[in-house]
Amino acid sequence: MIRAVRALPLLLLLPALMVGCGTEKADAGAGAPKASSSPSASPSPATSAEIASRAKALGFDPDLVYVIDPPGFTLAQQSVGVSDVGLSVSYTSAKNGAVINLRVEPGTMTDANCTTQAVTTEHMTCVRDGNAWYRTGGGDAEYVMAAKGHLVHVAAEQDKVSREVLRESARSLRRPYKSELSEILPPREFGNGVGTGG
Repeated sequence: MIRAVRALPLLLLLPALMVGCGTEKADAGAGAPKASSSPSASPSPATSAEIASRAKALGFDPDLVYVIDPPGFTLAQQSVGVSDVGLSVSYTSAKNGAVINLRVEPGTMTDANCTTQAVTTEHMTCVRDGNAWYRTGGGDAEYVMAAKGHLVHVAAEQDKVSREVLRESARSLRRPYKSELSEILPPREFGNGVGTGG
């Protein structure tokens, strides 16, 4: 797989960043339409304080806490990993077993270094798609969005997840709802993945 703010200000800016017009500015968002709506009728968003409290209890940067809503995919709770290098979460499809990975980690990206930034393959292509980059190489594909010192990667195997589904997943980037905090930031005693980045 391809390797590669403060909470309240980014949360307030996210809708605007998600509808960029393809400028060269490295903001968070995949460009084009606004983020997808939540799957439930009226979920309660977690507050910045709630996210920060849980994240700091794990020794994790609360600014890196995000989720996505990939169409037809479900969060695999055992995949959640938080560490000093970032957040990683996998979403799986019951239909064909495909996996979409979300990674949020410190870092920066520009048009100039997009093809070489934190990759594990020699042959990487990189094109702008709104305010995001679409990268492919070694059988993998991902959307990368940048915002105030961190990068958001939404990645999958290229032959298992279409670019359209990957784009829609990237556009759905949001802060977690209250009901999701225990899954995204579980207590330290949950399993053995928390704090290991696994």
